[in-house]
Amino acid sequence: MTKVLLVDDHQMILESLKLLFRRIPEVEIVATTDNSRKVLSMLANESIDLVVLDFNMPYLSGVDLTLQIRQYYPSIRILMLTMVEEAIHIREAIRAGVHGYILKKSDPEELERAIKQVMEGKRYFSPVIVDELMAQPGEDWNNAQPTTIQNLTEREIEVLKLIAMEFSSPEIAEKLYISLSTVETHRRNLFHKLNVKSAIGLTKYALKHGLVE
Repeated sequence: MTKVLLVDDHQMILESLKLLFRRIPEVEIVATTDNSRKVLSMLANESIDLVVLDFNMPYLSGVDLTLQIRQYYPSIRILMLTMVEEAIHIREAIRAGVHGYILKKSDPEELERAIKQVMEGKRYFSPVIVDELMAQPGEDWNNAQPTTIQNLTEREIEVLKLIAMEFSSPEIAEKLYISLSTVETHRRNLFHKLNVKSAIGLTKYALKHGLVE
């Protein structure tokens, strides 16, 4: 029996997924949560074989969560079940270490195949996902660095929070006791790591990950 934890920030989707998963033989839904921040504590208290999670979630994204699970619970298998099908994001998930990637529009039979294959120690990617990746063969999967909080330094996170709170670069320098040039270096690094081009993009990222209210 495969013991599953379902993670999705939409409660209605969770309820639908529970009904769907209960029809799959030898699969037991042990727990569900719509709050990605609760997952690690749930894994500490429950015996889980497989975590099924979405890509886009507030606080911790599916990629962030995958990195944490792989770090603290390396034996647990991870299947990403999502609507996100852009190649750049698929590669982020692969780089983070998901064992499978399947779209929510897939039929129940494919979901069952994915779970079976992932739990056999293999990897599973929906055919449409493979097609999307093959459509851009010039890209190197290994270059798909996940744009996650875990890739940021503590100082970069501090600067990101202050930018999102609308502090200017001189104000940030004064507040953190660093030079203006150092602030600008952190700002450029944040643009590069998070693949955004403006302070608005940084603010959206900070809000998405719960760094500011």
